[in-house]
This record gives sequence, C-alpha cells and structure tokens, in this order.
Amino acid sequence: MTSAPTKPAGSLPDPIPGIQRRTLGVLSAAQIMGGVGVAVGLALSSVVVDELSGSTVISGFAGTATTLGAALLALPTAKASGRGGRRAGLTLAYAAALTGCAISVTAISLRLWPLLLAGLVLVGGGSAGGLAARYSATDLSPKGRSARHLSLVVWAATIGSVAGPNLAEPTDLIGIQLGLVDKAGPFAFAALAFTVAMIIVLGLLRPDPLRLARRLDGKAEDGPAGNRTIRTAWDTLRTTPAARRALVMIAVSHTAMVSVMSMTPVKLHHDGSTLDVIGLVISLHIAGMYMLSPLVGWLADKAGKVPVLLLGTALLLAAATLAGTAGHHVGQVTAALFLLGLGWSCGLVAGSALVTESVPIERRPSVQGLSDLIMNVCGATGTIVAGAIVGVLSYGFLGLVVGVMVAVAGIWLLAVRSRP
Repeated sequence: MTSAPTKPAGSLPDPIPGIQRRTLGVLSAAQIMGGVGVAVGLALSSVVVDELSGSTVISGFAGTATTLGAALLALPTAKASGRGGRRAGLTLAYAAALTGCAISVTAISLRLWPLLLAGLVLVGGGSAGGLAARYSATDLSPKGRSARHLSLVVWAATIGSVAGPNLAEPTDLIGIQLGLVDKAGPFAFAALAFTVAMIIVLGLLRPDPLRLARRLDGKAEDGPAGNRTIRTAWDTLRTTPAARRALVMIAVSHTAMVSVMSMTPVKLHHDGSTLDVIGLVISLHIAGMYMLSPLVGWLADKAGKVPVLLLGTALLLAAATLAGTAGHHVGQVTAALFLLGLGWSCGLVAGSALVTESVPIERRPSVQGLSDLIMNVCGATGTIVAGAIVGVLSYGFLGLVVGVMVAVAGIWLLAVRSRP
C-alpha cells in the first residue's frame, strides 16, 4: 500500500497519519448522510411501485432500478475520481442521487410508476457514492490496515442507514403536512440528506486522498492515471488472480443480498405488516451490513481476506435457508435479514480490500469502478429474477435459488484458493 517516503533524522513528523485520520472522519460524516438518503428510499421504493403499478413483479424493478443506477454511475464516478480525485467522483454520485430524489417526488405526485423507476435509477448514485467512499478510505492506508480503514467508513453508514428506514413514517407525515402527497415526503427528505453529503465532501475532503497518494507514489496527479480506460481495468484483472477472485465474491455476495432484501418489504407488506414493522426489519438488516464491519475489517487484516470471504458465504447460505423456510414468521425473516447483511459485509469488506491491495495505485480507480459496475449489474439482474420468482413462485423458492448460488461460489473459492 502507499506510504510516505522515509524522512531524514530531525525532520518534522510525518503528516500522513493525521491527514488519513481527517480523511476517514470526513468520509464517515458523508457516509452517515448518504446512508440516510439511501435507506429512506430503500424502505419504501418497492412498496410505492407495488401500489402505483398494482403488480408484485413490477415492484421488484424498484430494487433493480436503484441497483442498476449504482452500476451505471460506477464508471463515471471512477472516471471522475481518476481525473480529478475522490472529491470529484463522490460529488458526481451524490448530485445524481439528489436529482433522482426530485424526480421520484414528482413521479409519486403524478402517480407515474415508470417515471418513479427512472428517478430511482439516479437515486442509485447514493449507493455508488457510498461504495466509492469505501475505496477512498484506502488511498492513504499503511500496509496491513486497508481492510480496517475501509471498514470504518463502511461502519459509519450504520448510523444513517439504520435510522433511515425508521424515518420513513415520520417524514411521510411531515411531507403530507407540507403539502406533498402520501409517501413523497421520505424522498424529499432523502434529497436533503444527499445535499448535505455533497457539501461535506466538497468542503472538507481536502487534501484529496487519491491525488496525495499519487504524489507520494511518484505518479502524475492528473496524467495518464486519471484517464485509464475500462480496457485497462480488464487487462489488470486478467493478470491479477487475487483481484479476480475478490471481484467474483463481491458480486455474488451483493447479488444474494440485494435479491432477498429487495423482495422482503413486499413479502411483509402482503403478509399484513405495517410500515413500522417493515422499517424495523430493514433497519436490523442494515445493522447486520454495517454495524460489525470494523470487526470484519480487523479479521480480514489479521486472518486473511479469503478466509473472511468464505465466512461470508457461510453466513449468506444460512440467511437464504432461514428466509426460504420462514413462512409468515416475521421473527425468522428478521434473523435471516440480519445474517444476510453480515454475510454481505464479509464479502464487501474483505473483497474490496483484496481488490485494492492487488493492483497498483495508478490503476485502482478504473479497477475499483469496474468492480462496482459488475457488482451492481449482477445485483440488478438478481432483483429482476427475484421479482419474477416471488411473483410466479414464492419467496421461499427465492431463498432456495440464492442458497444454491452462494454454495456454488463458496465451493469454487475453496477450489481455486490453493492455486498459485
């Protein structure tokens, strides 16, 4: 990993650790606000689309839209980061999310579910920004600390993401009092959260961690490294087996998580659960995703990234089994969603750290962007399939399909981990 050059005796203390601490604090603050924006919409999007369209199958496209948006914005965010630094990339992502929230409020007011789906695509920029922020935390990390620093920024999303779903009901009531239609208030509140996140990044993420890391590494600040193409990312992956394995496991973990999570609010809604119950279940799921991430990061740095990836597959398999056999038991669904989030955390933290450590700094933004693109395309595909499975078959059958996918991925990782 990138570190400051050795200083001669009698020189001033190395400022990089202090800059890194400030960077982690700024990124964490932005993550809190971005997490609020993402989670408020997450709790309601599929329910609103279900009500406007009258179709369970179409409701699955709500999760697809936000995940697809995160995928579509991954490369522009990475490209902006490569050219102008992390500040430019994160600002682009949060600005897109803000615009998407405004479109969503308009769509709900007009009762146009196709326009709502279009708005949710841009809302996916909030997820793209959160994913990019985790990589931003590693630019100045010393060797052997990348997973821990990355996990701290992931953990910061706990505060906003757990609070977000529980703010759906009160912000809806406030929105109605302010003249908005039913269920438009939460999206207006999400727009405010993304605005604050963007202001934090623009005003406080200085010096830019990626640009500083390049200077320390002797790379041009905005030269060829800022213009790496997607082809360069593919070439890097072809010659880096560790990064390839990490990317596959990140994609599988995210697909499993998004597929089950996106259809759970619809299942609970059809079972008669209130918005408060749905919000609580999603909050506990998000707590599983983020709350224990520092422990996951510490374990990944100490025990190794691949063992933590294998632990993640075991947790995801357990979650799929519990969800698939839950029936109408809300408590079992809640336990399944918590384990689902924890398994995702293992895959994301360990996988992202492995991707970062495996490639040179001048190629990191493009490879990281490709990783997020593939992860979210797989997740979007998973939500489409999940909506169809639940609409045609059942939520239980979805658990079976996800469990088989995760088990196959775990067996593959065990088979290839011993290869040179």
